[in-house]
Amino acid sequence: MRGEIMMDPKTIKGEYLNSAYSELANLIGIDAVLKIHSTYRGQQIFFPVDLFSKDFIKKQIIEEYNGYNVRQLASKYGYTEKWIKKILKENIDTNE
Repeated sequence: MRGEIMMDPKTIKGEYLNSAYSELANLIGIDAVLKIHSTYRGQQIFFPVDLFSKDFIKKQIIEEYNGYNVRQLASKYGYTEKWIKKILKENIDTNE
């Protein structure tokens, strides 16, 4: 089994790295890539399409809803107006 990389990070260029690491180095820098490599090397990592959890999005929608902005919320969070309305109906007491 190969050990940790013992090179000075200042001497490593993105072009020296395998393709996925090279792309990451261009985005976030060599130091961050070395940390990722150290922590996750040999593992496959899946990055979900959605950055935020649905629970967080639901909370934001409920907090930001003003009675008239369903379309704006749908656009802002990338969901359909139908889904936004469903979340609002399930979570806001309309009998107030």
